[in-house]
Amino acid sequence: MSKFTGKTAVISGGAEGIGLSIAKALGEQKMNIVLTDINEENLQKATLELEANGVCVLPVVLDVAEEDQWQAVAEQAIARFGKIHMVVNNAGVGGESGSIESQNKKAWQWALDVNLMGVVYGAKVMVPLIKQHDEGGWVVNVASMAGMGGVPYSGAYTATKAAVVALSESWAGELESKGINVSVLCPAFVQTRIYDSERNRPAQYQSDMVNLDNENSFFNKAKEMVKNGIEVSIVGKRVVEALNDGEFYIFTHPNYHAVMKKRSSDIDAAFKKSSESPLLQHLVNQKIEML
Repeated sequence: MSKFTGKTAVISGGAEGIGLSIAKALGEQKMNIVLTDINEENLQKATLELEANGVCVLPVVLDVAEEDQWQAVAEQAIARFGKIHMVVNNAGVGGESGSIESQNKKAWQWALDVNLMGVVYGAKVMVPLIKQHDEGGWVVNVASMAGMGGVPYSGAYTATKAAVVALSESWAGELESKGINVSVLCPAFVQTRIYDSERNRPAQYQSDMVNLDNENSFFNKAKEMVKNGIEVSIVGKRVVEALNDGEFYIFTHPNYHAVMKKRSSDIDAAFKKSSESPLLQHLVNQKIEML
């Protein structure tokens, strides 16, 4: 029997794309799924699809940027299933692409509130409930390969995804003693509608500024790469595989290892330079104090 059988997962942004893929894969493991999304119409369609496959689903409309809505999700989940064992912080937006000078405050705030604070609120509300039953559990945060290294003309998206990676690393150490496993999913290009995030941008984040850069060659190239990415169903299955193996970093594109090796090599070279600096010799062999 799967270790997920009979347990409950709360998934944000679950009506399509990666979120729905993870919901399907966990549903195949006989988990109860609390499926949330900001788009009620898509949420109902996804719920019917999962139920047709025998998955036990509770759909709840959720704007992840609103902490009180997370509380409402938690209350409904407990009322229906009794316990929560996993939270999958998947909801995210692509934000606006463009040059440094084209950035505007509302677009950045939208990306920050959804991609970063949505993850913070999801963990803040759900982790205490996972701790409550003392059976352990999982926190799965969906970042991106963009969170493992900067992407030109994609500042808000890259910054928020890098923050999710760092948060996940922090929470892994914090929750280990509680038997709660933290993982961060870092996919590269997957066939989703992340390039069309504007369809769900709430009114308070709309800007009067016209970002001409949002139709630049970089945006169009990225859109095509997403359309030509891996099939989204692979991602959910990969997540289950990784959770079974206790993986922290969950990668979907092994070919990107070369990019990470280059970054690691650059970091090694920078540390070597610092170790050679006359200004820093008193620190070279100093013991590192860890919290």
